[in-house]
Order: sequence, then C-alpha cells, then structure tokens
Amino acid sequence: MAIEINGMAHLILTVSRFEVAREFYRRLLPEFGMKVVFDGDRFFYCVGARTAIGIEPSDPALAGERFVQQRVGLHHLCLRARSREDVDKCAALLGEMGASIVRGPAEDAWAPGYYSVLFEDPDGIRLEVNFVPGAGLLAARPTWAKAHAPPWDGIPATLARSVTGKERDR
Repeated sequence: MAIEINGMAHLILTVSRFEVAREFYRRLLPEFGMKVVFDGDRFFYCVGARTAIGIEPSDPALAGERFVQQRVGLHHLCLRARSREDVDKCAALLGEMGASIVRGPAEDAWAPGYYSVLFEDPDGIRLEVNFVPGAGLLAARPTWAKAHAPPWDGIPATLARSVTGKERDR
C-alpha cells in the first residue's frame, strides 16, 4: 500500500529576530502567489502555491542567534518555480530587498536543466527557488546520481563518495 502525499502542507520557521524576519517574508511570500492569512505579534503565516509558510519567534534566550546549515535539522528550503524567468524575477526581487544571495541565478547539476537562486533570510536560513524542466530526475534516464555530487557547500566526503564513487572536487 502506498501513501499518496500531495505536496507539503506547511513549514514553520523559527526566527531569532521576528520583526525583521516578518518584514522580509511580508515582502517575499506574496510575490510567490501566497496570501497573508495571519499576521500577529508572534506568528506570521502565508498560504498559496500549494503550500504554506509561517514564522514564529525563537525562545528569547536565543535572540540574535543565526541559522547554522550543518546543525541537525533543516539544511535549506527549496520552492519550485514554473519557469527560468520566475527564478530570474525572484533574484531581481531579492536584489531590490537587499537580501543575501548565496549563488545564482545559475544552472546547476542537480537535474537536467536545473536553474536556481539560493539566498538567505535575515537569520541566515537558506532558501532556494528553482526550476527544472520536464520530468527532471524522474525522467527515464536520470543523470545526476551517477554523474554529480550534490552541489551544496559542506557536503561530507563520505556522501560525495557514495553518490559519485570518488571524492568531491573542491
């Protein structure tokens, strides 16, 4: 018996500077076709584009801490765009917002035609917007798993070896 998942219902991010993060997401998420459905002193929540994203403040003892990508938990969040042009529009918006763009927009080795922009929110939480044409890795002859190590920074050498059979070039 298979359990059929129909997308991701929601994701809640815990942020250390709620007011700053709320302004960032207030500007960004509606541009992704998401509607603000709750905007309060301790919770902000948008729904649309077949998912929902919310933020809430961290424990006050952790105020000012930044996201560390290699800790246990979230590595990054990637949202799928409908076109390369949408990825470019996202990058332009991020530039207008003064957001930290880690890389892109650019093609990458995740799947044939993979095109993305990787950026950070005010707490350093990494988000990505990508476009993959066609079936991507679900195509009849996917190439990524045999030809490329995952392109994110900090990939452990053991994982690179398990994917490619060799050390990842640095």
